[in-house]
Parts: sequence; C-alpha cells; structure tokens
Amino acid sequence: MTAWRTDGGTAIDRSRPLAFTFDGRVIEGFAGDTVASALLAGGVRVVGRSFKYHRPRGLWGAGVEEPNALVDIAGGMPNTRATQALALEGLVVRSVNAEPSAENDRQAFLDAFSRFIPAAFYYKTFMFPDWHLFEPRIRQMAGLGRLDETAARPAFAEQINHHCDLLVVGAGPSGLLAARNAVRAGQRVVLCDDGRQAGGSLLFRAATIEGRPGAEWASDVAAELEQAGALVLTGTTAFGIYDHRLVGLNQKGREGAPDRLWRVRARSIVLATGAIERPLPFGNNDLPGIMSAEAALIYLRRFGVVAGRKVVLATNNGLACETAEALAAAGADVTIVDYRSDARSPAGVRVLEGLTVTTAIGRAAVNAVKLSDGTILQADTVLASGGFIPTVHLYCQAQGKLDWRDDILAFVPGRAVEGVEVVGAAAGHFGLPAALAEGSGRDFGIVAAWPKPGAKERVWIDLQNDVTAKDVELAVRENFVSVEHVKRYTTLGMATDQGKTSNVNGLALMAELTGRRIPEVGTTTYRPPFTPVPLASFAGARSGTRMAPLRRLPLENLHRAEGAVFREYGGWLRPAFYGAGAPEERIQAEAKAAREGVALFDGSPLGKIEVIGPDAAPFLDFIYYNTMSTLAPGRCRYGFILTEAGNIYDDGVLMRLDDNRFVVSCSSSHVAGVHALLEEWRQDRFDRRRVFIHNATAAMATLTVTGPRARALMETIGLGLALDDTALPHMAVVSGVFEGVAVRIARISFTGERSYEISVPADRAAALWARLRRAGEAFGASLLGLEALMILRAEKGYVVIGKDTDGTSRPMDFGLTQPLERKKVEFIGRRSLITEDATRSDRRQFVGLEPVDGEGVLPTGAHGIEREAGSVRSTGYVTSSYFSPALQRPIALGLIERGLSRMGDVIELQHLRDIRRARIVPPCAFDEEGSRLHA
Repeated sequence: MTAWRTDGGTAIDRSRPLAFTFDGRVIEGFAGDTVASALLAGGVRVVGRSFKYHRPRGLWGAGVEEPNALVDIAGGMPNTRATQALALEGLVVRSVNAEPSAENDRQAFLDAFSRFIPAAFYYKTFMFPDWHLFEPRIRQMAGLGRLDETAARPAFAEQINHHCDLLVVGAGPSGLLAARNAVRAGQRVVLCDDGRQAGGSLLFRAATIEGRPGAEWASDVAAELEQAGALVLTGTTAFGIYDHRLVGLNQKGREGAPDRLWRVRARSIVLATGAIERPLPFGNNDLPGIMSAEAALIYLRRFGVVAGRKVVLATNNGLACETAEALAAAGADVTIVDYRSDARSPAGVRVLEGLTVTTAIGRAAVNAVKLSDGTILQADTVLASGGFIPTVHLYCQAQGKLDWRDDILAFVPGRAVEGVEVVGAAAGHFGLPAALAEGSGRDFGIVAAWPKPGAKERVWIDLQNDVTAKDVELAVRENFVSVEHVKRYTTLGMATDQGKTSNVNGLALMAELTGRRIPEVGTTTYRPPFTPVPLASFAGARSGTRMAPLRRLPLENLHRAEGAVFREYGGWLRPAFYGAGAPEERIQAEAKAAREGVALFDGSPLGKIEVIGPDAAPFLDFIYYNTMSTLAPGRCRYGFILTEAGNIYDDGVLMRLDDNRFVVSCSSSHVAGVHALLEEWRQDRFDRRRVFIHNATAAMATLTVTGPRARALMETIGLGLALDDTALPHMAVVSGVFEGVAVRIARISFTGERSYEISVPADRAAALWARLRRAGEAFGASLLGLEALMILRAEKGYVVIGKDTDGTSRPMDFGLTQPLERKKVEFIGRRSLITEDATRSDRRQFVGLEPVDGEGVLPTGAHGIEREAGSVRSTGYVTSSYFSPALQRPIALGLIERGLSRMGDVIELQHLRDIRRARIVPPCAFDEEGSRLHA
C-alpha cells in the first residue's frame, strides 16, 4: 500500500466511518470522503481502463478534470466521476470499461495490438468487405458505463428560474471578494461553486487574508453573504452560458436526492472559475500512480490522504513546491525534478534542477522514472505539474475570444464580453487578488514543457480516449492541419472530460508539427455542458401530467353532474358524451338531436388570443396564409397558419373587434403553440411597441348553442342584442351583456348548423350554463359531447388539424390556392409553397370517401392502395370515419394521392388483411349549399 491516512483532513468526519464496495472489494472511509479519496486511501491504484486499449489507469485529478476514474454507482448513476461522487455507506461501485474488474480486465490484451489500431483505424479497416459485418461487435464494445436496469426511475428533479443582479461562478478568493463587494453595494447576488463548501483553493493552499487563515476567511465571507440575503449554492456547477446571459446551474442532490436545475438570468456575471493543472508529457505518462500535483495536495489537506511514500514531483513551475513541502512534512520521501535551472529549493526536499522526466517505468503502476540525464529514480508515485490552464469554457460560450500569454503558457480571456467579467486564475492571475494579498505571493515562473514529435515511447495526450503524440503526428502527416479536424480524426478532447487536461498539450504538438505558434493553431469550440448533467434534471418534473398538464374546464363539475363521460382531447379533459348506455348509441343520439333541434356544447378550450395594436393587421397578414387585413370590424374569417416549411400548423377563425384589435380563435390543442408562434414572430419582425399579444383563453369560457332552433333559444336568455341575420349574420361577432357583464357572441359554426359561440368570463360561466339549461328545457335542448361534434363536422367536411392533416399537408392539398396566387405580402411558409415538393402532382389531397362495398364504416387509418407489377403501395389513408345519423350511411375523410382530380373514382383500401372499396367524393357530405347555417 503506497498511500496512507494522516490525522488531518478538513473535509472528513472521522467520527463517522463508512464502507462501500468497489469491484466487489470493501473500501473503508469517512463521512465527507469522495469515492476517489476513499479509493486512494484504501490503496486502490487501478481505478479504470482506458477506452480504446484498455490500459490500466489510476487517479489523475481531484475534481471535474478527472479523465480516468469513471465509475458506475448502483442505483442509476452511470459514468460518474469518482472525484465528484460522495462516498456513502453501502454504495456499490463498479469500474467502467472493464470486465470483470479494473484490476483484471479480460480485454487488456488489446494494448498488445496498439500498433495496428492507431488513430482513425476504424475508418480504414472496417470498410472492407462490409461495415455491417463488424458493426454489431463494435457497438457492443463501444461506450463506457452501463445503465442499471434494475434501478428505480429517478425522482422528479426540481427546476428553478431565478433572476439576480450578479451571478458569481466560483467561490474561491476572487469569487468571494466579488460577491462580497456586490452584496455590500446592495446588489442581489447568487454565488455558486461545484465544491461542497465555499473557498476554492483556500481550502487546501496556505494563505492569510485579512489576518485570518484563508479557509476561515472564506467561511466567514460565505456566512456574511448568506446573512445579507445572497444565495450561496455549493455543490453547484455552472454548466453553460446561453443567450441573454442565461446560465444553467446543476446543483448536486445530497444523499440520494435528485439534482436540481437552476436557470439563472443575471444582469452581470463574474467568472471566477479557477484553473486546471496540466499534465507533463513523457513516455508512459498514463501509468497508475501518476497524478496531478495539485490533486495530491487536495487529497492530503482535504481528506488526510498521502498519495505515496516515495514521491517524485516533476514540475516546470513554482506552484507545485507547496505540494512537495506538505507531503514531506506528512512523512513522504519527496524528490522534485524541476525543469527550470533556477528553481527554489523547499526546505527538507531534494531538488534536481534543469532535468526532465523522459519516461515512467512500470507495468500495472509506476515504480520508477528515467530522467533526461539517464538517472533512474525509484518512485511509487509521480506527481506532475505542467502549468495551469485557466478555465475559460463559460467565457467562450458567451462568445468570448482567447488570447495567448507566453508568460504563463496558456490561453486567457481576450476581448471584453458585455456583462461578463473574468477574474482570478480564470483570467491567468494565479496569486491572490491584489485586494487580499498579504506577503510576497506565489512564484509561478514557468518554462515550456511541450510534447515533442518522434518520441520512442508512447506519450499520452488524452488519457481517457487513448490519444498519443503519435496519433497527432499521424493526423498531421495525413494533412489534417485544422484543430477541429485533428480533434475528430484522433478523438483528442472528445472524451467525457472534454479535453480539460489534454487540449493545450495537443495544440502545442500540432504547432510544433506544422511550424506554427500555438495561438495560430487555435482552439476547438467550447460547448456546454461543462460537466455532464443528469437527463432527469433537464426533464425536471415533466412526466405524465407533469409533462403535459391535464387542462380542465371551468364547468367540469357541472358536466359530471349531467352524466358526462370524460376523455382527454389535446390535453383537455372534456365530455366525450353524456348519459348511461352504449357509448355509440349515445353519441349517435346527440348528433341527431343537434341536427334536428338544438344542442349545448362547452367549447371553452377554443383559443382566445388577442392581438392588439396599430400594426396588428399587417402582423396577422404575415401570420396567416389568408389575407386578414381586409377583414371588416365585427366580422370573422377562417384561415390557416403555416409552419416555415409551408405545412399546415393550425386552422381557426380570426375575429376583428375593431381596427386595432383581433381575436385568434385557434384549435383547442394548439393554443400554447400558437401563442408562442405569435410572440416569436412579433419579437422577430415587428415593432413590439405597435403589436401586443394577450392570451385570454383561460380567463374566458365559451359556450355554444347550435342547431335549427338555436336562435329561438338564444332570444330567451336576454343578452341585450338583436339576433336576426341583419344584425348578426353568419361569420360576424358582436358584444352583449349577461347579468351586467360584457360577453362576446360570434356566429361561427363547426357543426354546419346555425350556431352561436358565447364567450363569458370564466367565473360567470356556471351562471350562463344554468340559464341556457333552464331556457333549453322549452326547446328540448340536448347536450353535445365532443364525439358527436366530430361526426357533425365530418358530415360537413370540416378539418381537424392533426387528424385530417399530417406533417406534410399544405393548403393546396385542401384546394386552397388563391392566397398563394393573389396575396402580395410575405407570410410564414410562402417560399416553401413553391418548392418542387409542394407542387408535385401526386400529393395527397383532402377528399371524402364513400364506401361502395356495403360493409359499413371504413376503418380509420385504412390505406388506399394501388397494385403495380405484383406489389402494393399506399396512396394515402382514411383520416376520419363515422356513421352519419343525418345521412343514415357511413362517411369518411382521407388524404389520397391526386384526390381532388379523381372525383368519382373507386379505389381499394386495405386495413390489416381486409380489402375495402370506396368512391372518392367531395369532403362535404351534408348540406353542400350551406343553407342550414342561415336557417
């Protein structure tokens, strides 16, 4: 055992021991340990296997930068970094990409064939004779962790939207100082850090701030922030910056609780994200036992674990000296191999100046290193410090551009980004902020230590994806000189750590190979998320009704009292039919009663989206396929709304109340979507000071009176207006009064009968419904459910979007060509309607279908077929099919190829194994002249 516990460790509670298993082996630790720190203390050297060659890998880092120690934790936590997973009693932890264990992986033999499987070998090897011969086995070998299929479904993750004046990312000294200054200036502040407590480097590096130890100062400042009302989120990673300074935060759940997703919009952002230590390139630098020097310091001071007994610390900078001193003080035998010739010698530590490590020696783990002068040093642990890389990911996501600094050999934020400030190590300042620094500070002085071409041993650039210097040389030799191309050809930086430790060394090697400077090579694109975020967090509470909340009518209880049978339609719980008995008989009876007398229907879910303003008319001309600006006040017009692809998105009636006020009455299931579409285009193309949108759907109920006796019933309920065809013709809208409250009455019909839609404030709907029910008794008024309504509209050939259309339906498929031919102004989808696909002669078109085989109602979904050379192909399908009580025969609607030009043709339809025959007819099967609308 090379590592051991000391008496220290500020993150652990030694009074609370715990145990878990790793690959079946019992690992002991303490509350506060990470899985990684407990493994290190327990002497586990091989924690995983590399992706490609299955080489043994040990711990490299102590945080998000860790490329090797990915583990599966039973219970639904695959591919988790052991450095970020809290050790808990009874955890069952397994290494990934290894079988049966990381220590003894049966696929380790692959490394012996590494010379035959260099970068991109799969592109060249498996094309012959046929990729599909190799694909199943390759897919089986691909991937890292495995999902625990026995794990319970993740609990619903909470999602929080938050606004603040200042968001500070990173609770190290610079972040704490920025947050404290803002709070004292009266700003609303959010401070987040991926550590379990505020402090950052102050938790493991020695510092004195304002007369107090650094860790104590950090704790005091965090307490001051919380007391002042700031939101301090520990265990929380800012994983992405999006448009308009929207920042996504992933807050780790504690003790099995799900992660929480924060969406924070801040007036300004301070990035104090720190820096990541870079590996040193030398032969076999991937062996277990080779670790980041800073990680070793973290394990020592935070978890009380000394990484090794005989330690070689290789460094090209001065920040690693603190690690050497601390390990030596803890009892380790430490030798510094300092690449610099003028290095400072820490007390009690042997220093070899001006030398470099050329090769690590060992098989399953490092046991010695060879130096540039030929010296071999025995070592059970090698700590490497190749400098520090500022964590600029979020800055780059905010469209920041990087500059190269030769004095620190790293990329740093360059141009200013509005509303974003980068401070501390993230900006390339590796000492304490000037306002806090006491004493001489830290000596960073760095010399270059980049990978060199032509090395005899393998020098590992990307540890997780097994990318070596030779792979980069091969890519450049094959003329991949763009950094983005090299990334994809070699998979450099494409592992789950996203190249946090590998990218700059890869860029330096490319620069050497192509005769360029590192900044000329450039960097790859930084994309969110910075670290993986559980999918459950993105899903949040969206499952079942949480995913699609069930919407309810204001009059649901009254409908239930009337014997309504409810079903879900487009997210709304609505009466399908009323009364006991066979459903089909009840539905037929309701449809028949509406045709012969009068019926009452609750149409409250219909859209009631108001569009107001001096530019409302031209705005709606752009939104609709039809011209709407010519609509007179007090009138209504039916129209289509299209997608940008020219497909029908919604249909409905537009009401014009006055010159500058319209009501979009869209389909019930599309209200939210149409509202979002209107708002999107208002913001994109129109002056937001001249167009305003208000969705009043939920605030208003709509009750419909329909049937030949509808006018007679309406005249008895006292709405304070005339209902004759002169005062209120079909497709007109007027205002009335019910019990002192203004109501809107529209002559709009979805049944083909004279109909009145009364829109009333939702809290007065019950009173209006009661009045209609009482008045209706004298007229034999029936109740109309949605199933009967579907029959009535199908008899008239009225379309239901999403039922009688599909994702390719366009207006011309319904015979509506005039707007495209005559409309002069631009509208959504216009250009898509003149494409080759839109003007094909064999498009599926909306028609009626009349069964001619005497076998009853056509099955919905049955396909029209044509037989060609012994084969059968689909020419369309039945979209709606019913038995019509008014016509006493089956009717159907469908989308059939060239249907509008084939009226009268008899076609075959196939449903499962049954063959049916039907005649193509116009969609309207009842009252083609529309006389009943005025009866």
